[in-house]
Amino acid sequence: MKDYHISKHSSFYTIGLNYKKADARLRGKFSLEDASMVALLSAAKNQGIDGLLATSTCNRTELHGFAQHPFQLIKLLCDHTQGTVEEFQEVAYVYKNKDAISHLFKVGTGLDSQILGDFEIISQIKQSFNRSKKIGIANPFIERLCNSVIQASKRIKTETEISSGATSVAFASVQYILNNVPDISKKNILLFGTGKIGRNTCENLIKHTKNSHITLINRTKDKAEKIAGKFNLVVKDYGDLQTEIRNSDVLIVATGAQSPTISKELIYTKKPLLILDLSIPKNVADDVKELNNVTAIHLDHLSQITDETLERRKQFIPHAEAIIEVIKEDFNQWLETRKFAPVIKALNQKLKTMKEEEMDYQSKKHADFNEEQADIISNRIIQKITKQFANHLKDDTVDADTSLALIQKVFQLEIEI
Repeated sequence: MKDYHISKHSSFYTIGLNYKKADARLRGKFSLEDASMVALLSAAKNQGIDGLLATSTCNRTELHGFAQHPFQLIKLLCDHTQGTVEEFQEVAYVYKNKDAISHLFKVGTGLDSQILGDFEIISQIKQSFNRSKKIGIANPFIERLCNSVIQASKRIKTETEISSGATSVAFASVQYILNNVPDISKKNILLFGTGKIGRNTCENLIKHTKNSHITLINRTKDKAEKIAGKFNLVVKDYGDLQTEIRNSDVLIVATGAQSPTISKELIYTKKPLLILDLSIPKNVADDVKELNNVTAIHLDHLSQITDETLERRKQFIPHAEAIIEVIKEDFNQWLETRKFAPVIKALNQKLKTMKEEEMDYQSKKHADFNEEQADIISNRIIQKITKQFANHLKDDTVDADTSLALIQKVFQLEIEI
């Protein structure tokens, strides 16, 4: 497709799965690491797909792109993850054209997040777009759509309070600790994994628990040391993990690995231990639950914690939806303009060919023919005619497809698609 509008040759689809129907185990099977995303996008490009966006977070994995049939995208996802087509079909959703556009707006503005108003996803969409652009699979449609979603997200953040108050997976985990661990300020907390969720959790822990007995462990120690330096915390080597678990009352796992990083064999403590797993796929093995003194909680459970902050946010949904509608309408108008741009361009070319034939004829017929003057007048008339047609096609009351077909027929235009 040289023209990137939604057309009969290729449709815009969203295919994916999220927390609503897919549990953590299944979401883990379909999660995409950076290398897998690059491989997937490169494979799509080789197949002739010219516009595709891949997003994968702890709550969802989605592909947004052009295809002749959604199965093209489903197969790409299954080929680059651990999931099968059968598993995908059990929990998946497929949106087409304007429904797919609407879905991406909802996702990017936090309205479809597991925790309402969680704007973490917008940075993922920005990263996804940059990745697609680098690989050469972000066409003007994808670029314009991403920019529109980012614009809507910014306006909703600025004009509503849908993301006010601390509500996120990181905050939910701290809330759970505060509600379930007595004398938390005196307890030993171990944070294993210092990625984005780990960092946010660490900040929330310090802010809300007034606890200074927090130890950090990360596979790459220097990352942990950067955060520790900021908050004056203790950092231990990865090799000390087993010992540190024995000394801890609370273990927070935010490692983001593809297989469990904490198993029953690592835990030798006799005192009560609360383990919070903030990773997708799960990074705490199920066999940990066999230990009587251990309580293991996954983020799916944490995300169900609703408080008055979350209830308060719901009142801003209509305002957020109204902002989305305005920006989505701008995008749809741009889309319509792109749809008839090739026809207007071809019409302009046809009229210029007619003009040149007539100018040639008149210059041979009349010795005193003023070619320069005739050229100026003709070009102005062509400009006015094409503008009239463009304005007609932009009119909301006009059936653009019928008009486009008629213009092509009357002027015998050949449109490149």
